[in-house]
Amino acid sequence: MNAGKVFLGVLVGVAVGATLGILFAPDKGIRTRNRISRKKDEYVDDLEEKFNDFVGTVTEKIDTLKKDATS
Repeated sequence: MNAGKVFLGVLVGVAVGATLGILFAPDKGIRTRNRISRKKDEYVDDLEEKFNDFVGTVTEKIDTLKKDATS
């Protein structure tokens, strides 16, 4: 199984679980919406960072393969 797909599935599962936990927690609506918004921003930032790392790793591997192919 592709490690990227597994990681993405775990990340989505954590996000959904956290959102459902917040939604069902006894709290006022505005506080719940603020929590969801903050968590969403955290997850988006984390996902963006992971994606950039992934792209960087793939780019490095491609560059290495190109260098090896021309040598």
